[in-house]
Amino acid sequence: MLLDVAGQQAYAYTGGRPFDPTLPTVVFVHGAQQDHSIWILQTRYLAHHGYSVLAVDLPGHGRSAGAPLTTIEAMTGWLLALLDAAGVARAAIVGHSMGSLIAIDAAGSAPARVERIALVGTAYPMKVSDALLAAARDDEPKAFDMINLWSRSGISHRPGCPAPGFSVLNQGRRLMERQKPGVLFNDFNACNAYQGGLERARALACPALFVLGASDLMTPMRAARSLIDAIPDSRVVEIPRCGHAMTDERPDAVLDALRGFLAPMRAAAVAA
Repeated sequence: MLLDVAGQQAYAYTGGRPFDPTLPTVVFVHGAQQDHSIWILQTRYLAHHGYSVLAVDLPGHGRSAGAPLTTIEAMTGWLLALLDAAGVARAAIVGHSMGSLIAIDAAGSAPARVERIALVGTAYPMKVSDALLAAARDDEPKAFDMINLWSRSGISHRPGCPAPGFSVLNQGRRLMERQKPGVLFNDFNACNAYQGGLERARALACPALFVLGASDLMTPMRAARSLIDAIPDSRVVEIPRCGHAMTDERPDAVLDALRGFLAPMRAAAVAA
């Protein structure tokens, strides 16, 4: 689905079904150096089970035009404008990594627009190590290798899409290689600079779900504690034997967590 956001073409995947803004809407936001494709399993399921979904490509990522936005706040503004363009008054937001910061910022700054948020692989503050930040700036292939290994619980595990010869490591590498040069360093800088997380979290007027990998080295579970403590209506799902790239390493577990958390939206829509 293509939308016009601030005069630029924006892409959102709708799960294989036409988008219907009258249904309960769930918006999915990817992390640094990624795009909508990390959410394929979750979005297709929800789109065929009573929800409308928008898995966005942020500006300068995937199929969306424009330059990458340099701050989390700017990404939040863009996301809310995308909801306007799609005719969505209120939605749930599911964000992975950098996308989780956008979800928090949107829910805290525009509470009337956000019904609930799910934070997948989150931390606050979301600081990037000096070594990884330097590699993102000076040697992107090296940074890709670092991320690919650090984001998973191991190099041998059940693939997210079982098939002969399938490898989530190769899949993750190809996804990062698809993005434009400079996007990774831009995104990491935005995560490093974001300082509004706790303020936004304390202002939340909606439920929050934390989906955390027990073996996550990029955003360790302990690094989400300040956000968990700041949000009155929050719950935590820990996925065992799972690293940061949980949408490909344990996609079924992520979907199960989201299904339960989003179910009240669907029930309310049916009752109405």
